[in-house]
Amino acid sequence: MIAEFLPLAGVFALVLLVSTTPYVPRLNRLFTRIALTTFGAYTRRREPVNRHQVQTLRAAHRSETYRVFASKTFLYATFAALAGSVLSVYAVAAVVVLVVAGNAALADALPGELSALLGSISPGFSVLQLAGIFLLASATVGVAAAFAVYRFRWSMVEHDAETRGRHIDASLQRNIAFMYALSRSGMAFTDIIRVLARNKDVYGATADELEIVVKDVDMFGTDILASLRRLADRTPNDDLQEFAENLVSVLQSGQNLPSFLRDEYEYFKEQAESKQTQFLELLSTLAEAYVTVFVAGPLFLITVLVVIGLVMGGMLIYLRLLAYLVLPVTTLGFLVYLDSVTESTVATSPEERTQHQTLPDARHAETANTDADASPVTDGGDRRRKNHARLAAACRLRPITYRLRHPVENLVDNPLAVLYIVIPVAVLAVAVDLYRAATAGSLTLARADDPLVIATLFVTGTFAAAHEVRSRRISAIEAVVPDFLDRLASTNEAGMSIVESIGRVVNTELGALSRELERVWADIQWGAHAETALQRFESRMGTATVTRVTTLVTNAMGASGDLGPVLRIAADEAKASQRLKRERRTELLTYLIVIYLSFFVFIAIIVALVVVFIPSIPTDLGQLGSGAAGTSIPGGTPSFVGGSSGGGEKPEYRLLLFHTAIVQAVCSGFVAGHMGQSTTRAGAKHATLLLLVAYATLLVFGG
Repeated sequence: MIAEFLPLAGVFALVLLVSTTPYVPRLNRLFTRIALTTFGAYTRRREPVNRHQVQTLRAAHRSETYRVFASKTFLYATFAALAGSVLSVYAVAAVVVLVVAGNAALADALPGELSALLGSISPGFSVLQLAGIFLLASATVGVAAAFAVYRFRWSMVEHDAETRGRHIDASLQRNIAFMYALSRSGMAFTDIIRVLARNKDVYGATADELEIVVKDVDMFGTDILASLRRLADRTPNDDLQEFAENLVSVLQSGQNLPSFLRDEYEYFKEQAESKQTQFLELLSTLAEAYVTVFVAGPLFLITVLVVIGLVMGGMLIYLRLLAYLVLPVTTLGFLVYLDSVTESTVATSPEERTQHQTLPDARHAETANTDADASPVTDGGDRRRKNHARLAAACRLRPITYRLRHPVENLVDNPLAVLYIVIPVAVLAVAVDLYRAATAGSLTLARADDPLVIATLFVTGTFAAAHEVRSRRISAIEAVVPDFLDRLASTNEAGMSIVESIGRVVNTELGALSRELERVWADIQWGAHAETALQRFESRMGTATVTRVTTLVTNAMGASGDLGPVLRIAADEAKASQRLKRERRTELLTYLIVIYLSFFVFIAIIVALVVVFIPSIPTDLGQLGSGAAGTSIPGGTPSFVGGSSGGGEKPEYRLLLFHTAIVQAVCSGFVAGHMGQSTTRAGAKHATLLLLVAYATLLVFGG
């Protein structure tokens, strides 16, 4: 009996091994050797033919070569064919056993139509027929599984390449502005792209692409023109491809590079405005679609199901599926799609969203640590060595001590860290409350409402508060950056050095930057170099905009003392970004209001159903035989009622409608946040507000 299931166990073991391959390097190397031994020669011959796949693999920046990836794909497809064939044999065997066992007891247990169908099937099969059935099922399912795995692996590569193309599109304009600014300072083009490559975390996927050009030149001695041509052939973004090809022509012909970069910057700035217009039009359509499909549609369906359920009964299961499963899952899918659309149109790239979540001065602590470790210990004996060891330990512990001394600032700088604190607290509080209710014998679904909703409000509210404080701080900083750059450029163009310019600008009012610039000036007065003071300023601020500005200024200072044109270009780029953000925020406010109004309509109709409609339905619909107003209805209860009434389920319907309002509040809040600020994190604020409204409504009208 056990031997019959050994192939099935082998299939599950094989699937488990393949699924753990990305996390076990030794197992990955084993499968790679098997794949290359089995399919390596074939994939080598197919590589010149499958140029599109080779190009896609390079565009996705996969670490594997085409020969390795294609060989492993064929190996996994073979495994899938084997697994699909074995599973299909067991599935067909189960069906055959079911058909052969189609006796009277089974026929009686099935509905009439299925029982007749079962009786029409011959209860026995010959050996040849069984062999044919098994062979057909095995071949069909095996080939389908192999093709699915093959297409899935290559589609993931295509998806990575497309995602990378969108990231490049989001960061291309600021990279060209950076190159244009440094070229005006007199820096060589190869040095410019080296600076971009060193700061790829700041300048995004475009700088990541240029880093490969730098590696080709520095590590392999490739000519810069040949490297740029390879970039044009490899990149998944059409705009970067066109830019690289034009750049090769300019460098080859000896034309004026700053003029070319200026024209390209102006072109892509216009492109950004055009793309934002298209994005807002698309978002308008999505907002209308959301209100229609996810608010008005469920509301209409809920109303119909409530009416039918109270008259005929049996609709609670469908309402529960709609409230607890359909609404959350479909809203999650809508948010995922909205995020994919937003990712390719807004100016902020994913690299910017996740960077600079570290502590202030953490980077410089690491630098100090390295310097302390590298300092030579010549004379002084044990005492000198102990001092160096203490200094190194202090530098390593500096981030930890900062967290302990500034817990609030740490949480505000990294709002996600708030969740690690508040979620366990909320779960523990809910568990304790429900345990007490269970021991008292009063635990019901309605009893669990209050602790669950209050816990959700606590989690989303605290996260929203931390995220809002950080967002407002960053917005305040970014709003004054263009003014700061303009003033710095004006003083530098008047003949002052960069240090004198900073000293003059410090005495002006620059809002959120004023206090930090005073600290920069204090660093310079105490003997720090201007580059070091600006780097410390960048680390303290922890925003992408300030990081880009300081990176540009510090690198331009090393190339030329005439920073006026560079600062003007940086100010122009910052102003353009701020203008686009303001326009987008103004337009998105309309869609935010639409979602709020649609939710208020939703909850108003829910209250009307609970307060007006449900109480007006008689508990015993059989009494309708005498008429609600003294008019007799022949035959008593109408025939469509079927004798099954939902009138006795009024409390369940009331509770379910309020739960639906709570679920819709959370869903609409996160969608509103993404619509308004192009990030789901901003939805915590709106979800908290709408959930508070829904909960207050529950308290007022829930009884």
